[in-house]
Amino acid sequence: MQALFAAATLQEFLTGMPVPGVKDGLSPGWALALAAGIHAALLFSLFGLLPLIYIWLERKVAGRIQDRLGPTRVGGRFGWLQTLADGVKLIQKEDLAPGAADRWVFQVAPYLAIVASFAAFMVLPFSDTWVAVSLDASVFVILALMSLEVLGIILAGYSSGSKWALFGAMREAAQMVSYEIPMALCLLVPLVAVGTLNLTEIGALQAGPVSSWLIFHDPFCFIAFFTYFTVATASVKRAPFDLAEAESELVAGFHTEYSGLRWSFFFMAEYASMFAVSAIAVIVFLGGWHTGLMVEEGLSGFKGWNPNFLVKDFTLGNYLLNVMGAKVLILKASLLVLVQIWVRWTLPRLRIDQVMTTCLKYLVPISCVLFLGAVLWPLLLMTTLKRTTIMEDMPSMGQLSLPPATAAVESEEMRGVHVVDGSKESVR
Repeated sequence: MQALFAAATLQEFLTGMPVPGVKDGLSPGWALALAAGIHAALLFSLFGLLPLIYIWLERKVAGRIQDRLGPTRVGGRFGWLQTLADGVKLIQKEDLAPGAADRWVFQVAPYLAIVASFAAFMVLPFSDTWVAVSLDASVFVILALMSLEVLGIILAGYSSGSKWALFGAMREAAQMVSYEIPMALCLLVPLVAVGTLNLTEIGALQAGPVSSWLIFHDPFCFIAFFTYFTVATASVKRAPFDLAEAESELVAGFHTEYSGLRWSFFFMAEYASMFAVSAIAVIVFLGGWHTGLMVEEGLSGFKGWNPNFLVKDFTLGNYLLNVMGAKVLILKASLLVLVQIWVRWTLPRLRIDQVMTTCLKYLVPISCVLFLGAVLWPLLLMTTLKRTTIMEDMPSMGQLSLPPATAAVESEEMRGVHVVDGSKESVR
């Protein structure tokens, strides 16, 4: 059995693990089930921790902008544990449902919203090999999973038995569905440049200096980042696009009738979605888990501790790179979440007609123009400069750099040598 750091996947590490009463150890099927449980536990811990931090951050940022202090008592002078204390209070509150509500749908709706937000974390890579489910079309899969949150919102407003909750649900649903169109189009702009839909490969392509980040690849990617961030802010129902209730209503929109823990699920889903859309922006536009300072090159060559039970190709530097990459990704995404919080307490809210006009009349045409420009940009450069990049020393973003083992196999096959189970035989 390989060591954990040397195994390609967690399932590979668990396969064959000694189990009492089992002769050959853990089977691949049970290893896959156990690996899925471990991934789910790790992601759920992160999924629960991030909203706690962001809610505290929102209170502190709002307090500073409004010349207040924010939380200062629970957890020390900075109020670190205020959000946790509020969560404990919400758990103790009575779970109420209106008499006119469809009780079963009313109770299930918050879980649909939070599960849709959590499912997006499954295909989100936090580092080069740290991803629960690696998919070739992970960009569109994560967008599809996040779009399912609108089902929970519609059912929450419909089942509440209140016209105000229903009005709020219809406003939120119209807004979220409309803004998904320009958001997908903006993500297509850098995808045209890299030629892949795999988020892990997109992040790996941006290794190196800051100039290798996709936001600096061409003018259309640069504009697409700011357009995407605006659209993503609206898609997660954040101000100035927060229209869960109208200006004349003293209600909370689709979750007006909710209380206690079920009420908190909607906000957990919102803050987790804020991190998800920010992490997508970081991976696609801002270098992913790479610092852009070239510190990874020195760390990757660090051999460090290498006991005999590890395979010979393993280096401690690779593991440290993944740890540092995950921290860099979370830090970058958290900075974008901070911008979303800052914007909420700075700009005034828009009316619902202004929100829809902004999307359909401006952002959708802008995203279409950006996509068309990204397609024509390489053709223009090839016609004028005889290359597909502006600078001669800039690597082409259309091809992936293969791992050494894969590159060696391909070079042998190109020379007419077929590799079978590690042995070579001529095909000529």
